[in-house]
Amino acid sequence: MVLEELSVAGVFLVDADVFTDDRGAFVCAWLPSDLEARGLDIRIAQCSMALNHRKGTIRGMHYQLPPFEEAKFVRAIAGAIFDVAIDLRPDSPTYRRWTGAELSAANRRAMYLPAGVAHGYQTLTDAAEVMYFVSSAYAPAHQRGVRWDDPAFGVIWPLGAPTMIHPRDAGYPDFG
Repeated sequence: MVLEELSVAGVFLVDADVFTDDRGAFVCAWLPSDLEARGLDIRIAQCSMALNHRKGTIRGMHYQLPPFEEAKFVRAIAGAIFDVAIDLRPDSPTYRRWTGAELSAANRRAMYLPAGVAHGYQTLTDAAEVMYFVSSAYAPAHQRGVRWDDPAFGVIWPLGAPTMIHPRDAGYPDFG
């Protein structure tokens, strides 16, 4: 795997090793030793999938409070998404910055997000399916979020306003 650190500290774009022959391709999609060599959290407490029907759907921006904060490894396994990370770690050199990248079934890219970073995405295709490896199990009482269009962060979504968004995600208050 090739890891490229993005403009938010600790967030990596991950290119899988792909081996092709006349049968098709074999993809080494999860190689924890490569992540661990960078000092990244490789625990998997939960694997989740999200199915999204409509292009332009936004899910996020989600995170969990301690002691259930989550590192995430995110991959689009059908269709395409624009994956976004917002740094909410006050002691981070990139506090309040965001970064994003296209993840798709075609490019086979993934994104690694450390704990303390809010995560969300906008679907770039209909029928986009996303798989997450998460370091901590879902803890509803510790779930939080920031709004997709909060001016404190200035995220630029490639398709603009969402065609579909959950009321909870649209209703988070401004980040103080």
